[in-house]
Amino acid sequence: MAQCLRNLPDDIRALAAEIPVLYEKIPSGGMRDDGIDADTLGLFIGTAFPDLHSSIMDTTPCIFLFLDNILEYSGGGMQAFTREVRLTYLHELGHYLGMSEEELGIRGLE
Repeated sequence: MAQCLRNLPDDIRALAAEIPVLYEKIPSGGMRDDGIDADTLGLFIGTAFPDLHSSIMDTTPCIFLFLDNILEYSGGGMQAFTREVRLTYLHELGHYLGMSEEELGIRGLE
């Protein structure tokens, strides 16, 4: 993850440093009760950066990476796993930055 952060542009790296990343095996029962699929790879929760100052109810942003799901999705090889962790992190960071699924897809972060 450190190398991934070092490769980000300075302004994005500064924003990324502010958002906690939590590593879980799989989504919790509570997350699944809230509609998160059991096989989800990553999840951004909270108020996106562009909305932080205009939102009445700011929710602290956080990124979850579900490592067992990523390992299974990537086929179990360490290189593929590492690549998928990076891709999933960047995808969720994109949500924090206010990007839609379509915008992330255009950037190859689907």
